[in-house]
Order: sequence, then structure tokens, then C-alpha cells
Amino acid sequence: MTFHAESRPAASDLPACAAFMPACSEPGPRCGETLVTFEPRHARGARAVRVRWSLHGPAGGALVIVQGGISADRHVTDGGAVGGWWSAVAGDGGAIDTRRQRVLSIDWLVAADLGPDALAVGSEDQADAIAGLLDALGERRASAYVGASYGAMVGLAFAARHPQRLGRLVAIAGAHRAHPLSVAIRNIQREVVRFARAHGDTARGLDLARRLAMTTYRGEREFAERCDAAPAFVDGRYRFAEEGWLRAAGARFAQRFSAERFLALSESIDLHAVAPRDVRVPTTLIGFSSDRVVPLADLCELQLGLGAAAALHVIDTRYGHDGFLKEPAQVGALLREALLEH
Repeated sequence: MTFHAESRPAASDLPACAAFMPACSEPGPRCGETLVTFEPRHARGARAVRVRWSLHGPAGGALVIVQGGISADRHVTDGGAVGGWWSAVAGDGGAIDTRRQRVLSIDWLVAADLGPDALAVGSEDQADAIAGLLDALGERRASAYVGASYGAMVGLAFAARHPQRLGRLVAIAGAHRAHPLSVAIRNIQREVVRFARAHGDTARGLDLARRLAMTTYRGEREFAERCDAAPAFVDGRYRFAEEGWLRAAGARFAQRFSAERFLALSESIDLHAVAPRDVRVPTTLIGFSSDRVVPLADLCELQLGLGAAAALHVIDTRYGHDGFLKEPAQVGALLREALLEH
């Protein structure tokens, strides 16, 4: 597969804080925007797509691509005023150690980034965008790809489509397809957002969609421990212990996410499909005992069907699907082991 890429400015000329990218600041990762040309899965014909990226670590260090869930951005590690979403795992001295490894990450593309004729954005599109970015940065191959949640799905697509560009895949809480029950719940979330947007209150829709998502992201044990207080009668009705926690999560999400971005990326999860046999890169799978979004049975099916050697590790946690964020010590230990060879 051939890509055309045009950086702005050239990767070698980028300062730590590119003037057109004020979100990246000294000291911290280099960052930029790069035009990459590829043919999206749900559109006709090749087109140039702008990819926003960040690269953190020493010149010459082993390159590790790191991608998170749909709410994650390219700021994986801490950098100046910008906090990294996975700084407990990736950073100086971390399991992904930016003193000796380079961390490359992109902001997820959405359908609007692909042009007005794009019906959706696929995990394949994200994978092809990353491959094109590697070309633009002069990188033949990444030593590893570490992906969590949606990032793991894109990692599987990347490994299937660009196996020659990758030494090892680490897929955390992500499988070759979305589980049908998770698809059903996300469909309800999207309907809530569309309904609220049609009635002039998009923020309320995003808030409620996130609250519903939280009931699947976290495990039963955490809910039982966190929300064991008795209901209280307030303002004419009973209020339950879960409400405050979920309300706060919904409000935070609504403040920083647009409806268009949520709808596009949520749908992209449900459109994701990779044939396990097409993944011919050594793979480490990490799952969570209480994950209701990506059941362990799906990871077992994936492991058995992969076209290369694969190890599956299961972390016992009360945090469910969010274990990759809430269990940095356990996840980090497995990452150190997986990345030792690369």
C-alpha cells in the first residue's frame, strides 16, 4: 500500500512547540499536523487527510505507537502544561520509558476529517493514517504498537494491514470485533445524543450518554463498594448513591467532547472487524476479569485465531474496562515484559 504524505513543517524542522499547534508546549513532545493520502474505507477514492500527532522521546529511541480509547488524544505523556492521559504508564521511567523510547500518537480522525462524502470512519482508516504518518516522519517500522480499548482495535487493524511496519502488538481491552451487547448499548447512547441535539440540548445528550457508558466501563464490584449508601429523599424524590458520581462523569465529558466526534468514534467501534488470522505479528493481549465491554471470551477467541504467536494475560480488577487506566502497576508490569524484546 502506497501513501503520499506532506508534513507541515517537515518533521526534522519541527520545534518542540509548533506555532500552529499551541496545545504542545515546552518542555515536552514535538507535535504537528501532517497531510497523509489514503483511500478511506467508507468513501470513494483517495484523498489527503490531515493527521494531528505528537512524538515524545529521544532521537534514535525505539519507536512505540501508543493509542487509547475514543476519549483519548495524542497527549499520552505529560509535556509542559499539557497532561498526558496515560502518564502513569508512559513517561520518564515509566513502563513505556520516554528516556529510551519514543512515543508516537495521533488524535483520532472522525468522518468529517475524511471529506463530505465519507459515510463513516473505520479503524482501518486510523491504521492507514498512522502508516502514512510513519512514512512522513521517515520511520520504516515501529518496534511496537500499544493500544487500549479503541486503540487496541486500531492496533489489530494496523497489524493486519501493515505487518511489515510493526515488531509487536500489545492490545489491551480490545478485540477483533465489538461484542453485540456492547454495540446495542452504544447504539442507545448515540440515539440519546441525536435526540438531545435535535431538541437543542446537545450537552445534555452527551452527559446522559456518558453516564450510561460508565455503567459498562466499570465493574460490579466497584459499583457495590462505591455506591452502598442508602438513598436520600431530596427535592421531591429519592436520590441514589450512584447519581452524583455518574453526574460528574457526564458533565466532564459534555464539556470537552462534541456530538459529531462522539457519534463518529462510537460508530467506528461498532463497525470494526478484523479477521484474527490476518494478524501475523507477535501479539500480547491483556484483558480484565470484570470487563463487560470486551468480555474475556472474545479475547480467548481472538488469541486462538491469530495468525502469529500470542499470549493472553488477565488482570483481576474491580474497575472493569477502565482497568487500563486504573491499574497502572499491573498493566505496566506486563508492558515492560512485552516491550523488553523490542
